[in-house]
Amino acid sequence: MEPETSLTSKFKKLWKYYIIQSLLAATVLFIIVLILGEDKMVVASAIGATSFIVFAMPKSVSAQTRHVIGGHLAGLASGGIFYFIQLPYSLECALAVALAIFLMVALDVEHPPAAGTALAVVINEVTLDAFVTILLSAVILSQCRYYLRHRLRDLV
Repeated sequence: MEPETSLTSKFKKLWKYYIIQSLLAATVLFIIVLILGEDKMVVASAIGATSFIVFAMPKSVSAQTRHVIGGHLAGLASGGIFYFIQLPYSLECALAVALAIFLMVALDVEHPPAAGTALAVVINEVTLDAFVTILLSAVILSQCRYYLRHRLRDLV
């Protein structure tokens, strides 16, 4: 018989949390899509990655409310700036992500999916709806993590 790997033993120990927390992420995203509508999901695509961090790594720094909301605000600001600056498209995209990274680390609100927010804003039309969509989604996910923090486990 082969000795148990750490992956197998970890799965055996946390399998219920894997299922519950994955279903919680699906439920929250389902509600967000219902509220916001399918047409806004390209702008909110980074929220899928945020849900992974919130529900699979809830104890991580990146899952903290300050980082989730602050990171997405940095991404929104960066994407908004480069959406309106007339540069070659590929340069706009690259610089928006670079500025988002700079702002997140300088302001100590690192949240990796927010770099995707910056890119999504450059790619899509900048509207009030886009900003509200991202921020509302970030707040909803942050509040879920906050209220469930004693029940959620780090799965990675």
